[in-house]
Amino acid sequence: MYEVLASEQVYEGRVISLRTDTVAMPGGGSSVREVVTHPGAVGVLALDDDGAVVMLKQYRHAVREHLWELPAGLRDAEGEPPLETAQRELAEEALLAADRWELLTTSLSTPGFCDEVVGLYLAEGLHPVDRPEGFVVEHEEADMTIERVPLDRALQMVFDGTVRNALAVIGILAAVAHRDRSPQVRPVDTAY
Repeated sequence: MYEVLASEQVYEGRVISLRTDTVAMPGGGSSVREVVTHPGAVGVLALDDDGAVVMLKQYRHAVREHLWELPAGLRDAEGEPPLETAQRELAEEALLAADRWELLTTSLSTPGFCDEVVGLYLAEGLHPVDRPEGFVVEHEEADMTIERVPLDRALQMVFDGTVRNALAVIGILAAVAHRDRSPQVRPVDTAY
């Protein structure tokens, strides 16, 4: 069931690739599915000692808007564990490091056509750091702003439509649930 009968690479880009798979359907016959392959990503809900979320406002060309987001980035460094990617991204984008890390959740961004998996980490015990050596601020990141938003205000920003970036929405909702309900989370080094 759902056996891939044929696969063809259609496009290969710097970040994503596109292939078409011909898939056997359970009731008989087959169907062609377009699949975007993605290296995966991480996001960080960085929560300071006052209960404020570190949020970025960054231009995203696909929607032609500046969006409220969390520090995040691609898992594009060969062999780098996801937690280290999250730590690097927090330093690169927000000039912060954290003493405590938890894996809040993982999500499939758009599983109807893309294989991207995103790990979302909670970072606490924040302190300033320099950007990692070799990291160059360029393109949209040069225009990015950083703000600390109280968690309850960030939650309201989700519900009033101010925060629409999916990872930020998931992160804020997960952080509120973590604060209010203390659910059991997976080990921080869980593979996904």
